Amino acid sequence: MSKFEFPTSIISRPVYGTLKARSGKHHLMIADAEGAEAILDVATPDLMANSHIIYIPLGTDYADKLRALSPAQFYVGPTYAASVSRIRRVLERSNMGLNIYLSGTEGLMGQAQNEAMQAGFAHSAIQTEHRGSIARRMQCVHCKGITEDVEMDPFVCSHCGLNLFVRDHYSRRWAAYQGVCIDAEDPGNVPASKGIYAQGDEV
Repeated sequence: MSKFEFPTSIISRPVYGTLKARSGKHHLMIADAEGAEAILDVATPDLMANSHIIYIPLGTDYADKLRALSPAQFYVGPTYAASVSRIRRVLERSNMGLNIYLSGTEGLMGQAQNEAMQAGFAHSAIQTEHRGSIARRMQCVHCKGITEDVEMDPFVCSHCGLNLFVRDHYSRRWAAYQGVCIDAEDPGNVPASKGIYAQGDEV
């Protein structure tokens, strides 16, 4: 099962729902990996006739199932970075009546939501549904570098090498959680890494 029940946390942490088909003539659906399942769940022929799907498989095999839905437009990208120019182009050329559906990993949804809001779309126009990996996109508060797909706490910053504590504090601007040096006052005193949700969420 690709759904995960996130523990209750602080107010800055994103909360995800379940995609619902909305009325309208224009629909943009962006998903990665198991996020395809949420699109498959909500798809109807009428909805697909007016939908543009942008999908990033990340090693999964849902692309053919999505293509079989016969969306008005369908694009498969190797990574989010490779797909973001298309996402921006679609958002720039769309009117304010566009319905936006995001599903999959937190990293994908956060970044795509940020793009949509920068393009002028209201938060209410954007639906999100988490599916698949619970890995986080983390920003080091010290060097500002981003480390993708963090599953363990603490973890080592991929940019400056500091041992970072995984926090629930989330920056919508960077579409990333914030990591803080865990051994700043006692260098080298770093607890053993555990899965992010092994002991419940922190605040």
